[in-house]
Amino acid sequence: MSDPRPLIAHVLYGFRVGGLENGVVNLINGLPESRYRHAVLSLTDSCPRFRARVARADVEFIDLSKPPGHGFRLYGRLAALFRELRPAVVHTRNLAALEVQVPARMAGVPVRIHGEHGWDVGDPQGTRRRYQWVRRAYRPFVTRYVALSAQLEGYLNARVGVPAARIARICNGVDARRFHPAERGREPLAGSPFNASALRVIGTVGRLQAVKDQTLLVRAFARLLRSEPQLAAPLRLCIVGDGPLRADLERTVAEAGLGGRVWLAGERDDTPEVMRALDGFVLPSRAEGISNTVLEAMASGLPVIASAVGGNPELVDAGRTGTLVPAGDEEALAAALAGWLHAPQRARAQGLAGRVRVEEGFSLDGMVARYAALYDELLAAAG
Repeated sequence: MSDPRPLIAHVLYGFRVGGLENGVVNLINGLPESRYRHAVLSLTDSCPRFRARVARADVEFIDLSKPPGHGFRLYGRLAALFRELRPAVVHTRNLAALEVQVPARMAGVPVRIHGEHGWDVGDPQGTRRRYQWVRRAYRPFVTRYVALSAQLEGYLNARVGVPAARIARICNGVDARRFHPAERGREPLAGSPFNASALRVIGTVGRLQAVKDQTLLVRAFARLLRSEPQLAAPLRLCIVGDGPLRADLERTVAEAGLGGRVWLAGERDDTPEVMRALDGFVLPSRAEGISNTVLEAMASGLPVIASAVGGNPELVDAGRTGTLVPAGDEEALAAALAGWLHAPQRARAQGLAGRVRVEEGFSLDGMVARYAALYDELLAAAG
């Protein structure tokens, strides 16, 4: 007997540690098992440890090992795969997966959704006309778009020419049960060299890549130590994540003589515990959608410093829940860090306000409900 639940095929460039990918995990885990089935297609590959975060045993993971460049040679293979799987919905994410909309339509998939989660370092402000043209070329194949921020919604409408009625804005949500403030101040973290109570620990979590610009954070940290050495004496920096920028970060840390003050923690599976081991969170990205890690930090009661790009201004209420700084501005970032040190009580108040903001507007349950409503609406319309 065939399974009557509609199958949703989530298509990503790769399925490994990252904010976008973590959002897909949260969505799959949160949607009612009785109503939907899921498959995750990685155009390149996936990480077994990361796949284990999906709590359901009935999710199929498919890696296509696509080489770099346009994937039109895969169209026939993808169309055949979709005919075999018979998904009711194909849901692609970001530009790297957009072309899969073509074989999905070739295979007769009734609902084809494309999500815009943010731009990468090759087009941090979404201004490159080539990428706008590519998005316009695939526009006829997409049933409905999902924009994760007001900025991305405006981009799709004004730059790509997608009618407003074909765009749904669904922000990320965070599990405020897993991510919660520490009960009695910063908590010790397994393996951390910065557990002493006298220290002030700031940190960031994310894949080590140019668009996240963790190198800027190290340089700003070093600048603060030079300009206000006594104020910054107890300050320590924790950078969690792995990726192609690691060697550059190690070199920057060594050249600045920060070996005892900066911990490159690598990839970890205990992000809620990491957040509770910090006094403040920093996201120095050059481009963002709606950042999962900012939401997780806010849910953990941490004040946030973030670059004023993408959806960050929608999350961080400057002056109330944290601070916004220009992207790439080392001096402004160092000044924002100094502001925390000069006014620790204000920083703690911002963290508490951030927690309230998450509870009121960015809950995981709310995000899941909005996606479920979108899937149901489009499936009903497709008959």
